[in-house]
Amino acid sequence: MAVSKVWIEEGCTACELCVDTVPEVFEMDELAVVIEDVDYSEFEEGIVEAADSCPAEVIKYE
Repeated sequence: MAVSKVWIEEGCTACELCVDTVPEVFEMDELAVVIEDVDYSEFEEGIVEAADSCPAEVIKYE
C-alpha cells in the first residue's frame, strides 16, 4: 500500500518526533504540520514509523 495522504489530528503535543523521523514530510510551526505537495509514497516507511511512534497518536495516513 502506497501512502497517498497524511494528516495530523487535533492533540499534537509538539514533541517534534515526527520531524526528527521524516523531515521531508513534517515540519514544526507552533505544532507539527504536514508539508504539502510531497510524494508521500516515497517516504512511506518514515510516515508509518512517525505515526506508530507519535505519543499523542494523532498522525494519520492512508
